[in-house]
Amino acid sequence: MYYAVIMAGGSGSRLWPLSRRTSPKQALKLVGDRTMFQYAVERIEPVFPSERIFVVTSEEQADILSEQVPELPIENFIIETEGRGTAPAIGLTAIHLAHSDSRASMALLTADHFITDTDHFCDALTAAGKVADDGSLVTLGIQPTFASTGFGYIHQGAILGEKRGFDFYAVRDFIEKPDAQTAQQMFRNGEYSWNSGMFIWKVARILEEFERQMPEFYAQLCEVQQSLGTPNYEAVLKRIWPQVAKQTIDYGVMEGARQVVVFPVEIGWTDVGNWNNLFELLPIDENTNVVVGNHIGIDTTGTLIFGKKRLIATIDIDDLIIVDTDDALLVCSRESDQDVRTIVKRLKENQKEYWS
Repeated sequence: MYYAVIMAGGSGSRLWPLSRRTSPKQALKLVGDRTMFQYAVERIEPVFPSERIFVVTSEEQADILSEQVPELPIENFIIETEGRGTAPAIGLTAIHLAHSDSRASMALLTADHFITDTDHFCDALTAAGKVADDGSLVTLGIQPTFASTGFGYIHQGAILGEKRGFDFYAVRDFIEKPDAQTAQQMFRNGEYSWNSGMFIWKVARILEEFERQMPEFYAQLCEVQQSLGTPNYEAVLKRIWPQVAKQTIDYGVMEGARQVVVFPVEIGWTDVGNWNNLFELLPIDENTNVVVGNHIGIDTTGTLIFGKKRLIATIDIDDLIIVDTDDALLVCSRESDQDVRTIVKRLKENQKEYWS
């Protein structure tokens, strides 16, 4: 009755030019000898056998991901006809699970996180699954290690109990990405966790929240659900899904949900959302550089050099990101790496060949 759902439909535009529409970041080997998706499946295998691991993604990415982890049943890939945000993706997955198992619970995970303490992570998923049995919506909060302005936060309230060595708390509220001063205040306060975007709940409970908070979307879901297991399913989904409003699970459901609890955990978690994150995951040399590929440098510090074919030579630079691929070269300051997605937006409008 307990299933894992891996969200793997994102494009990873902030990791361009390596991440593209047809080779998204979850399909890339950014750290070690496995892709992000392979790591995402491998680390949960002690809790979830392959038949209980589902993947929600796009049609073009499903083939790529299925080849990387062939032990996952192809029928466990839930295909969105187009991306509409995390809330619709979760709703679509929920009705699929409910169709086959009315008592199902789900752990909602992602394919773009890197976790070093996998044993503790699996223990947390097991404990959270037990707490979710009473109807709670459980979220895993990450114990902050610094005052980040790049993550949302969860404000924990009263302690509610302990399960298998994990304390869990009522959630007071969710806070969007803060400014630097607010982040410092929350970090010092000690009552805040980073919002990991990982959730555990009974399928019936999350559908109940969709019905209460997103009634228009819930009605669309019900229409799709009625076609499950029939020859009309794909046609119904293609007709309805473009009409679904884009929404995130945080805005659409979690901020107004009832009976929400948080498990603050320390699991060696990194959200691999941009090039700067690789400084947390890859070896740093004596000049504080991260180098993947062939590089020679003079007076080069604090720089990411990522290119596996050509020699990259640098002189008198610091705090840059340099990523070299067959057809594109990215050079930017480390503090501007969030703007890579703006480049991708322009490419989609004018030079699509460099995105696809």
